[in-house]
Amino acid sequence: MTEPIDDRLLAALRGYPDTVGGSSDADPVAPGSALTVDAACAIFQAQIGSRHLDLAARRLRAAGRGYYTIGSSGHESNAAVAAALRPTDPALLHYRSGAFFLHRAAQLGDGRGALRDVLLGIVAATAEPIAGGRHKVFGRHDLAIIPQTSTIASHLPRAFGLALMLSRAHRFADCPWPSDAVVVCSFGDASANHSTALGAINAARNAAYRGLPVPLLLVCEDNGIGISTPTPDGWIAANYATGPGLDYFDADGTDLPAVYAAATAAADHVRRHRRPAFLHLRTVRLLGHAGSDVETAYRTTQEITADYPRDPVLTTAALLIERGHRSAADLLARYQDTRATVAALAAEVAGADQLDSAAAVVAPLTEAARRAREASAPAAAPVPAGLTLAQAINTTLHDVLRNRTGAIVFGEDVARKGGVYGVTRGLQRDFGAARVFDTILDEQTILGIALGAGLAGLLPIPEIQYLAYLHNALDQIRGEGATLEFFSTGQYRNPAVLRVAGYGYQRGFGGHFHNDNSVAALLDIPGIVVASPAHPDDAAAMLAGCAAAAAAAGTFSVFLEPIALYHARDLHEPGDGGWLSGTVGALGGRVGTARIHGAGTDLTLVTFGNGVPMSLRVARRLRAARGIDCRVVDLRWLAPLPVADLLREAAATGRVLIVDETRRTGGVGQQVLSALVEGGFGGRIARVASADSFIPLGDAALRVLLDEDTVERAALQLCDEAAGISAAAARARGR
Repeated sequence: MTEPIDDRLLAALRGYPDTVGGSSDADPVAPGSALTVDAACAIFQAQIGSRHLDLAARRLRAAGRGYYTIGSSGHESNAAVAAALRPTDPALLHYRSGAFFLHRAAQLGDGRGALRDVLLGIVAATAEPIAGGRHKVFGRHDLAIIPQTSTIASHLPRAFGLALMLSRAHRFADCPWPSDAVVVCSFGDASANHSTALGAINAARNAAYRGLPVPLLLVCEDNGIGISTPTPDGWIAANYATGPGLDYFDADGTDLPAVYAAATAAADHVRRHRRPAFLHLRTVRLLGHAGSDVETAYRTTQEITADYPRDPVLTTAALLIERGHRSAADLLARYQDTRATVAALAAEVAGADQLDSAAAVVAPLTEAARRAREASAPAAAPVPAGLTLAQAINTTLHDVLRNRTGAIVFGEDVARKGGVYGVTRGLQRDFGAARVFDTILDEQTILGIALGAGLAGLLPIPEIQYLAYLHNALDQIRGEGATLEFFSTGQYRNPAVLRVAGYGYQRGFGGHFHNDNSVAALLDIPGIVVASPAHPDDAAAMLAGCAAAAAAAGTFSVFLEPIALYHARDLHEPGDGGWLSGTVGALGGRVGTARIHGAGTDLTLVTFGNGVPMSLRVARRLRAARGIDCRVVDLRWLAPLPVADLLREAAATGRVLIVDETRRTGGVGQQVLSALVEGGFGGRIARVASADSFIPLGDAALRVLLDEDTVERAALQLCDEAAGISAAAARARGR
């Protein structure tokens, strides 16, 4: 199977006379260029290696042995970007940056190994050294290449966060990257239109405008088309060539000396000034979007063939030949030898083992969960008695910042103001503006800073001001935070404790955006921990546990804090102090363990968050009015659910009422119900939940949120039904 670009390159090389000049490898490849002949030949080797990997991917797919055909053909000038950087500069690479990957590996003496690694990824082999057959990515820990699966630039906020946090990491933590490192992030022109990219680039510009160090090199590989949608001519330059906080460099990807000069200038500028730069590489897309893409469905044959002369492999070969640095025969031999090497490696890996079970696929997640449980197990030092939920969290944040020098707290209004509800009050005063700071009002940026800070060796504790705001940037958790460990087999991790103020019951205040009770989007993300404390004692222990799991195990936790309980003091009557710290006793912050209130034998109330004090009040009334003795299970952890505790406490009474303040459809109660049924619980189950509605303003909110009267009626009905069934069974036995 041949491709027109392959045939054209071979014909061009065979068409040159077999002559060569007398240049030295140390000579400039072109007059005035800093690129030597030897360096240009190394770039050419990476380019042809990348090209043959693309061709091999299509052959493997045609034979039913390969699974990935999005290639780098036409983008091979990015090898010159790798040449302009250091192998210790962290790189987050676009899926067309194959030549960059190969050149960096060659810089460390492993060019052949990198060829094999890419092929192992194409055939989804478990031996692939970064993702282990879970995806075809460009990533290797020893090459400082952080694997990305993004097609929509979702890695840009992380790249910005890493660049922003490098200097702080060297002050407060054991940073794995050099102090003068440049973070390089590549993406396509189509991705440059995505709101994620725009937000990340805006954040970088904003930070630079304020004088913060942001050593970020953004490399836009502009081939002029996104799958079938053309990018308007001049659009990228028009957007990024001018404006504050971002320095612009550009080059024609067919001109190797120009690409190297622009990349070197951009990298040196970023390294020296610690300011972000935008490198615009004008490339071309050859071989279509992917092997399955019928390019003629949206481009004419004339449009496709018009790009052939801009093949960077061809133009690099022409440069070396026409300047007399290498003969055509030499380059042709290199090209064919590389074809043979890649073909042999492809044949070698074609039958490689693949992931053969669900357990094998999820092994990184399983191992991460085990580490999280173990790391969070030690009981936290108890907070002083008499604290509210907000005060207990504040005290614990003080403890974490005091005991973990790499911990940082950031978000909207968390610094001088101390948060909307005062939860972070005093932290900046006590630990300084470098460790407790405000961000721009963009949740995507907050999460991107967290993801970058974790890579830099810090322990990020970001705050999202309200649960409803989290949905604006959820892909930073779903597509980036939760996937990195999975697609790097644990070689890279995203430690973080994301604090989110949430749930409803803020009477008369805020409406939907301040009273969101939807957590369904979090609960189906593999690999993250979702904590939901209700009581101050648990909030302190669980927050300390999440911080310990992040620091020791790289865990990404979402810590959901019930706003309506922040300042609650009483449980049953005004002035009883029943909801202050010290009233329920110490219980460690181990992930996936529930708190049990009471030991009743008649009914088990399973709940979380605001439902805990509601259920305790209902349980007290049931005992007083009807003699019904309840136990209340505070789940505490929504992911992973404390299933063993749940099943044990359900079996103790044989009757379970699920008290769920989230929505009936997609709420936490559905998962609890499934866990009970799948766990073999054979008793009676009922469920109450809030309505399938957004939460309106004012007292209307009380019409759609679960209330105590509803919980009490459901509990009575469940117990009465159970009693009726028992009586009927007794009568039947008597007959």
